[in-house]
Amino acid sequence: MTRVDVGGVFLNLEVAGSGPPVVLLHGFTGSAAGWRETVEALGTAYTTVAIDIIGHGKSDAPTALDHYRMEQCVDDLVRAVRLAGYERATWFGYSMGARTALQVAARRPEAVGALILESGSPGLATAEEREARVRSDEALAERIERDGVEAFVAYWEAIPLFSTQSVELRDRLRLGRVASTVTGLAHSLRGMGTGAQRALHEELGRVDVPVLIVTGELDTKFVEIGREMARVLPDATMQVVEGAGHAAHLERPQAVHSVVLDFLRGVHESRGIVSGDTTRV
Repeated sequence: MTRVDVGGVFLNLEVAGSGPPVVLLHGFTGSAAGWRETVEALGTAYTTVAIDIIGHGKSDAPTALDHYRMEQCVDDLVRAVRLAGYERATWFGYSMGARTALQVAARRPEAVGALILESGSPGLATAEEREARVRSDEALAERIERDGVEAFVAYWEAIPLFSTQSVELRDRLRLGRVASTVTGLAHSLRGMGTGAQRALHEELGRVDVPVLIVTGELDTKFVEIGREMARVLPDATMQVVEGAGHAAHLERPQAVHSVVLDFLRGVHESRGIVSGDTTRV
């Protein structure tokens, strides 16, 4: 565990392995600890830098909302990775982490050599959609503040998005989720939510690094979002993981890690990624 000061706020990094750096960004209510299997799979050939996003895990959960704004979060994450010794890396994000990784590529492209986006999106396309999502996320934030973390986690893990996860997996994830703080989760929704973030649909065509898009076959909403992104990104390949839902790297880790390792080898050896290719594994 390494806690780094990114400007009055400390972020926790878990660095392991050796080789080219791969930054790992978890989803909402998650933490760096949730990447354990991925760290093991990549660690013999790559250095993994798993980060607790602000308000999560062992990173700070400040009371000032400005620290959670997506732009500030992006700048702080890039600073944290540089403090760990890496100017440029592959950024691998899941769900909220995938949205964040894509924001890093758009805002701080000098820090990104490649992207792996699992169950991510460029945001919401219309102002009406964004406003509705901001209202929805504010209601969730107030629910957390009113009922506490444990009650919220019980609600959160039961939403349809996670219905494909086994009881064993949910029980394992719950241990990390309930360690979150009220302030951290509530402000994360307010500052980094899909409605609060800048929509990137018009900027996808300018992301000039290789991108791997990973979605679970059973997560049909994000399969379609992934296909839409793959059509626009200049250098994208997409993998649909059979029998998996939203958290494919946890539900079918071997399949996902095989795809990720193949992609990373291509990036670092020949950069021979087929634009727009869609395959199933």
